[in-house]
Amino acid sequence: MTRPPKILIFDSGLGGLTVFAELVKLRPHADYLYCADDAGFPYGSWKEPELVERVAKLMEAQIADHAPDMVVIACNTASTIVLPYLRVHWPSLPFVGTVPAIKPAAERTRSKMISVLGTPGTVARDYTQNLIAQFAAHCSVTLVGSKRLASLAESHMHGERASDADIVNEIAPCFREEGGRRTDAVALACTHYPLLVEEFERLAPWPVEWIDPAPAIARRADQLLGERFGPDVARDQPASRRAIFTSGARPSGPLAATLARYGLAWDVAPTPASERA
Repeated sequence: MTRPPKILIFDSGLGGLTVFAELVKLRPHADYLYCADDAGFPYGSWKEPELVERVAKLMEAQIADHAPDMVVIACNTASTIVLPYLRVHWPSLPFVGTVPAIKPAAERTRSKMISVLGTPGTVARDYTQNLIAQFAAHCSVTLVGSKRLASLAESHMHGERASDADIVNEIAPCFREEGGRRTDAVALACTHYPLLVEEFERLAPWPVEWIDPAPAIARRADQLLGERFGPDVARDQPASRRAIFTSGARPSGPLAATLARYGLAWDVAPTPASERA
């Protein structure tokens, strides 16, 4: 195809910016639309049928309005619950989901002690258990379901600083010592969490590898785009990079500055989710 691809990146909030940033490195000349369902955040509090219905309606509206060539579901919760439905409903549209980085954690650990840090729903799902059985059966795996980290990361992107004590309380269960060994790798099973990785590194009781799933997600998206569009090619016109928020709210000053750092403009008055979904 001669035109650049149009990529829709979808998340419950701002965590998907970690994926967006990695994909831009690989496909700087693509057109991007970042959709944050801030009106529905956080997804961890939703029941599965209601979440499927909500995301499907939002996706239907975005696909109708913007005709993306690919959709990246940059959210672990939405990927595990809604992605199968989306792929059935739009079989000709490539969807790339988010998988907890259990496999790379199991490959990189030396102590054979790893932790999976996600939302309570993600760490409790059979999907996560199956990944552990498939890729980390040789490891001692600690599952940590954080109730607050996604919200703390979201607030961080709005310019609000989380207290050290709040972060420590959420990450402390990841660190275990057993028989002279101790945890040395933590898989971040929520795209929001890498937004706080500098704080994690500073507050950790000992150094561990915090494994961000975003680079692997971006590589998979780039692979599929390569099959359909070929390699990324420079273009005469600047790429479009826009963000929309389902609440219809105008970004605050700190959030606008955050979006600008990512090279994202925003639609001032998108149609609110309550009217579209």
